[in-house]
Amino acid sequence: MQEKEAGGRKTKKILDLLYPPVCPFCGKILNGAEKSGERGICFSCSGKLPYVEEPCCMKCGKPLREEEREYCADCARHELAFDQGRSLYLHTALVQRAIYQFKFHNKRYYAEIFAREMASRYGKWIRRWEIEEIVPVPLHPSRKRTRGFNQAELLAKALGELSGIPVEPKAVRRIRKTKYQKQLDDAGRRQNLKGAFSVVPGWKPKRCILVVDDIYTTGNTIHRTAEALKKAGVQKVYFLTISIGQGL
Repeated sequence: MQEKEAGGRKTKKILDLLYPPVCPFCGKILNGAEKSGERGICFSCSGKLPYVEEPCCMKCGKPLREEEREYCADCARHELAFDQGRSLYLHTALVQRAIYQFKFHNKRYYAEIFAREMASRYGKWIRRWEIEEIVPVPLHPSRKRTRGFNQAELLAKALGELSGIPVEPKAVRRIRKTKYQKQLDDAGRRQNLKGAFSVVPGWKPKRCILVVDDIYTTGNTIHRTAEALKKAGVQKVYFLTISIGQGL
């Protein structure tokens, strides 16, 4: 066992020399102290990360401008299938850069960094929600082939390892290729994802499911995923994402 661990450390050192770990937010190569901290985030960015703070929407966690309000405009206006959710950061330029590198520049190891942040900040929430299984939002097969991976699946698996909760990446599938949500207005986003998800035949529904994705904007993707899960018999659906849009 000791020989195996020593071999693993040696391999990691070699990989760090060949592919030095960088901060996902600024791209700077981490120094020794930053690497030993195991957060995977440089000290400079650690001090300016835009964590979501109160006041925020009781349902989706989107930050609110007025403390007396309970829900954001989206949650107040629409009936959403999920029960509650939270996100790590506001979707500022700093966070947007990190997610873009993660999704489109093959920075797969960023999933472990974001998952550690989720486990640290929302571990108590996950236990309070009594999560039985983690489910990533699926990509359409054609998009997954093009990208080579599903970022939500990598994130879910990393969070599952940290929390000890089973992960089922094949519970929900995307049965219809849709347009990118960012290209549409609110009405278009809601229509775009209608009927886009279904539960895989043979999957056994759990009582409480945690859905994981990278970005929460108006909530339509999480809503449609939760809708499919509840139609299959899931009682409660919660979510965690890396970032969330500004409050309304």
